[in-house]
Amino acid sequence: MSENPLPHPLESALLTPAREAGIRHGYFTRHGGVSEGIYRGLNVGLGSNDDRERVLENRRRVAAWFDLPLERLATAHQIHSSDVVTIDGAYDGTRQEADALVTATPGIALGVLAADCGPILFADAENRVIGAAHAGWKGALYGVLENTIEAMIRLGARREAIAACLGPSISQASYEVGPEFIERFTRYDQAYDVYFAASQRPDHAMFDLQKLTVDRLTAAGVAADRLGLCTYPDVERFFSYRRTTHAKEADYGRQISAIAIEETV
Repeated sequence: MSENPLPHPLESALLTPAREAGIRHGYFTRHGGVSEGIYRGLNVGLGSNDDRERVLENRRRVAAWFDLPLERLATAHQIHSSDVVTIDGAYDGTRQEADALVTATPGIALGVLAADCGPILFADAENRVIGAAHAGWKGALYGVLENTIEAMIRLGARREAIAACLGPSISQASYEVGPEFIERFTRYDQAYDVYFAASQRPDHAMFDLQKLTVDRLTAAGVAADRLGLCTYPDVERFFSYRRTTHAKEADYGRQISAIAIEETV
């Protein structure tokens, strides 16, 4: 397995300056892993049916990019909730049910998995507090982003110093939804009809999850940006749940986005 090149993740221009404060981040693609077949590349999904040892090796490679051992890569058992877990030095590898993680502890990488949903990384470089959130439509609508920010503030972050960036996720051009989906959002807030554009099918629409995510972050008072990359059409770089479903494949991989505070600056 070791002959494969190590991962080379994407970075956010908004978060990169935090590197000077010892905060490192990466939006990992499927490149640089050892999985094969439909999971080809850097599949880190323990919930997939991929060979477990290959998934663990892929996770080791992600941790190694941060110069950390595997046991210091913290992820959650994601359930499309608005729940946030605070990680500290006592982290023992347990994957709690949640969709966001925050920490002020150096030497731990916080990771969120995605395969169309939005991976959002947060950093307060001034106070050295970080966060990572997984936001599909449910998490974005019901508060996982705002809850992550509040959890970071409880650790000493300052709202005005937090920067957040949405990584590769499904775009409006690839996200068609039905009438019951549209009604759920407009019932929540009639102004949310701005996130829907006309579809070729009657009563359907194209949903802009990326814009909703960035708008919610901005409304919460933090500096926000997105990479602007869509997972659905980019087979070479990204796994995609919706693409897999349309292709009638048996399963799909997950990519990871992660952020860590270095132990020494």
